[in-house]
Amino acid sequence: MAPSLSEPFSDSSILIDFVINQGNGVKGLSEMGLKALPKQYIQPLEERMCMTNVQAQESIPIIDMSNPNDPEVEKSICEAASKWGFFQIVNHDVPVEVLENVKDATYKFFGLAAEVKNKYSKEHSLSNNVRFGTSFTPQAEKALEWKDYLSLFYVSEEEAFTLWPSVCREQVLDYMRKSEVVIKQLLKVLMKGLNVNEIDETKESLLMGSMRTNLNYYPKCPNPELTVGVGRHSDVSTLTILLQDEIGGLFVRGNDGDNWIHVPPIKGSLVINVGDALQIMSNGKYKSVEHRVVANGSNNRISVPIFVNPRPSDMIGPLPE
Repeated sequence: MAPSLSEPFSDSSILIDFVINQGNGVKGLSEMGLKALPKQYIQPLEERMCMTNVQAQESIPIIDMSNPNDPEVEKSICEAASKWGFFQIVNHDVPVEVLENVKDATYKFFGLAAEVKNKYSKEHSLSNNVRFGTSFTPQAEKALEWKDYLSLFYVSEEEAFTLWPSVCREQVLDYMRKSEVVIKQLLKVLMKGLNVNEIDETKESLLMGSMRTNLNYYPKCPNPELTVGVGRHSDVSTLTILLQDEIGGLFVRGNDGDNWIHVPPIKGSLVINVGDALQIMSNGKYKSVEHRVVANGSNNRISVPIFVNPRPSDMIGPLPE
């Protein structure tokens, strides 16, 4: 049952019950038409996005991948990874239709009834590899993030068919399969920039031995300026491949440290960023950069990142080269 609207969530246990135990997520809060943000989501001042720190004239590189073996393209990929840690790619090998399908599937999953989504929550999911959640650890965080997600860790097609939600399974698998071509192209170029001219099986497994896809849902927020969609963080991945919708809201830390740069949505593009693992393997040549997502007062937003990681058991350090 939804709490009454006067000060519905002054008691945190009521909030946790509604959002987490009943599976309503932040989406359920958003759809209640709250006039004010529940206090549990109000971020400390230093964590909120201050728009005066946004560099309007700066933008991360946009790279045309129609000829990925062109030396100029290779050079711009390595430079973007070294200087910015982030870039967008257009005219890549993932068909636009595949991207549109996975966006539709994301909306379909989050459109399911709370009790259906709740089957995939930490308490009820049949596997740690499939997880519906909200914020990260609502019990431990001082202030919560305005976001719901479904996390899908890829083990095998067979496991995906058994355990992943049927409403988005095919579309996510297709997105991962088609993206693998682009991931390999990018890693080949980035390795070449480190004098690694051949990616053998051992290196491939170290660079991309495990993959996880998240479906992220950022519902419309009553006081977006007081909270965050996702707080500042860097990814632990080798590379992250991000599909964002047309709403926008992703910001990347600029080179001078205090400023943030908006990553404008470009239809059909993918946003690529270097993760901590690749920064370590490149001995700091490629940069894993902090980024964040702001909340939005007028639109729901989705994004679908693929995290390309070493296997959880791998030890990593700078590559010998």
